[in-house]
Amino acid sequence: MDMQSPSLMPTSTANLLEGLVALEGTAGHDYCVSSIVRSPNGFVRNNTDFADTVHHLSLLHGHVPGVIDHAATRIADNAARGWLLKAVDGFSRERLYLNTIVVAAGPLPSTAGQDQVTTIVAQQCRALDMLAQSDRRGCAIGAAMALVMDWVAIRKLLDGGAARLGIDPRESQLPDWTETLDVLTALEVEHNIGRAVQFGAGQLLGQHRGVWDLLQARAQVRRAALG
Repeated sequence: MDMQSPSLMPTSTANLLEGLVALEGTAGHDYCVSSIVRSPNGFVRNNTDFADTVHHLSLLHGHVPGVIDHAATRIADNAARGWLLKAVDGFSRERLYLNTIVVAAGPLPSTAGQDQVTTIVAQQCRALDMLAQSDRRGCAIGAAMALVMDWVAIRKLLDGGAARLGIDPRESQLPDWTETLDVLTALEVEHNIGRAVQFGAGQLLGQHRGVWDLLQARAQVRRAALG
């Protein structure tokens, strides 16, 4: 029997999700690469940009129920139960942490076109809620897992700003990448959910990229206004 070439071996959904988050998630966005990788101190020192960021993150993920809470009501698989409980509890702690930072960061910075921005973010919230409540098996868990995994990069920004504001960074209680991908692998043994997981994850990451695009544009508008 011919052995299949390594280059032709099927890629697991776990590997695909890992690659998707790395390339399409927060850490792969130009605005965040410059913030997280190239000049993290410069970003958190710019209180206006940081305040804008945490306020919009709070608008997107600071409400209850959120993506993970909704997903937990749609998923009954035993393999995911422990992960979901940890993710729900962990993200509730992240909301509290984010709220503490928002208060310390000060008011939302004045930026031209704020009315349109508020509408856009509200639409993104509705889109995420619908995604996390999808009846298509695998879609909701894909979105929830992508959020947990992408939050690692978002957390780097939050922790940098929190430290500058005199807030002690808190240890994340969310499942890590390894836990998340192990659960996904176990779920795939029972159900053919690969495409739905990728769809849910891709849609979640797309909404995150939309927020970062928006924040980048707002930062440019403020700089232009200053001349």
